[in-house]
Amino acid sequence: MQSEIERLKRENRKKDVIIDSTHDGLIAVSSDYKVELFNRAAEEILNLKRKNILGSDVREVIPNTRLHKIIESGKPELNSFQKVDDTTIVTNRVPVRDESGDIIGAAAVFRDKTEVTRLAEEITNLKEIKVMLEAIIKSTQDAISVVDEEGKGILINPAYTRLTGLSEEDVIGKPADVDIAEGKSMHYQVLKTREPVKGVRMKVGPQKKDVIVNVAPIIVEGELKGSVGVIHDVSEIKQLTEELDQAKRMLRQLKARYSFADIVGESDTMRAAINKARKASSTPATVLLRGESGTGKELFAHAIHNESPRSERKFIRVNCSSLSDSLLESELFGYVEGAFTGAKKEGKKGLFEEADGGTIFLDEIGKISDNLQVKLLRVLQEKEIVRVGDTRPKKVDVRIICATNINLERAVQEGKFREDLYYRLNVFPIKIPPLRERKEDIKALVRHTIRKFNQEYGRAVRGIEPEALKILQNYNWPGNVRELENIIGQAMIHMNLDEEYIAEHHLPVLKEERIEIPEVEPVSSTSLEDHSLKEIIEETEKKLIIRALNKTEGNRTEAAKNLGIAVRSLYYKMDKYGID
Repeated sequence: MQSEIERLKRENRKKDVIIDSTHDGLIAVSSDYKVELFNRAAEEILNLKRKNILGSDVREVIPNTRLHKIIESGKPELNSFQKVDDTTIVTNRVPVRDESGDIIGAAAVFRDKTEVTRLAEEITNLKEIKVMLEAIIKSTQDAISVVDEEGKGILINPAYTRLTGLSEEDVIGKPADVDIAEGKSMHYQVLKTREPVKGVRMKVGPQKKDVIVNVAPIIVEGELKGSVGVIHDVSEIKQLTEELDQAKRMLRQLKARYSFADIVGESDTMRAAINKARKASSTPATVLLRGESGTGKELFAHAIHNESPRSERKFIRVNCSSLSDSLLESELFGYVEGAFTGAKKEGKKGLFEEADGGTIFLDEIGKISDNLQVKLLRVLQEKEIVRVGDTRPKKVDVRIICATNINLERAVQEGKFREDLYYRLNVFPIKIPPLRERKEDIKALVRHTIRKFNQEYGRAVRGIEPEALKILQNYNWPGNVRELENIIGQAMIHMNLDEEYIAEHHLPVLKEERIEIPEVEPVSSTSLEDHSLKEIIEETEKKLIIRALNKTEGNRTEAAKNLGIAVRSLYYKMDKYGID
């Protein structure tokens, strides 16, 4: 008997613990309205003490209670709101019946309305987040595949189906490698290692699409729940890369990169050229940049545009000697449909139209044909162009900067260049001096070049030793600044990583090897009276070039070497003197 009593006590204590552990408030009353059950949650929600409630008439101790009504009607009341002091509760009230169906009491389960509202809001938010995430996953252009912790497919998006050709029916609930045509499933690897993988190449789907995959584990509160993979189409990446490269090339073509700050030179001749170019920047006048190859004519063109009122508009560069006459004409002026065999059906806009409102830089202008000279003259005089195959003129507003390394005056005299075009181009001529005429700038140019190549090559060269600099200053520089940059670049490439200064042994051999050239006829006193010193020097230089070419049987590279000048300079001088 005693043991049975103890067992019953333990059972009652167990029930009390369970009842008190629930988060919902519980009240039970007998058929005579006496409170028989009042748990801890009920105490907290109603702010009442259990010891003051148990055994009392519920109608007297709990305001607005309806448990007595439940006993009287025998009907439950579900999801009812009840005001208790400052608290509103949501409650379910039900009658309690015995085995015979007779009412022996009533019970209420209730919860604070604010908590119910919060839980409802959380559930609503979770549903909204779920819907939003699903919408994002479905709308993204990246193919997405999700598997559970066992590697079974649980989610894919439309982009995945478009890429692989596999539908939800083919993937959901199936092993993670169901879509692999060549390679291993990264889902299994990630589920095994719990570490993400990136940039893995493989082929997926029936069409064996070449893809790159990134896969990461899904870990919630330290527990592995699955993995998610993002799949990129390699062909699309290639296309985007090509488009990016094309955009970069277009940007390089359509935007000037240099300013006057990039032009290095403190010599009187260089400062004069820079000052003249700055004046040209503020005017819409056509500029003619003159100078030997490698002196920096294109650099000046960039700077003039960048300091002009057109600096925010396009800057287009054209090397007139790099294209055939017909191709150059169609590139500069464009063409209409059917203008020639192979022409685009819709025609094509030319570079003058492309540069409308901006600047076009025509390098090596002295090499263009008679036909192009006429069309360029029309642009300068009438401010209009005519596309190839068309008769209708189009107005253009383009600032023209030209450059040449040939003697245009001689070309005009020889009928190779139109005189009227020459005067149109020569509105604002700027002569850029060769490096041999401004050797005092070599030190600054070397310092500037070292800084530039340090950035490009990832080096930390600090400067040049005095003996090496002296060698550079004693050299004649037939290739001008371009040759100097080439020499410094070669020196830095061959330097050891621990060397900080360019020394003599880093420089390539800079010497002029000559063969013996017969002396030219002496200049008579009559010649001095009839010709200027410049004319006599030019005539002497012309004879030396002719003899050097004859000596090498027309081999221009060998002739230039024997004369101690660059091949580019030889071509320039041959053009200048009309030597074929």
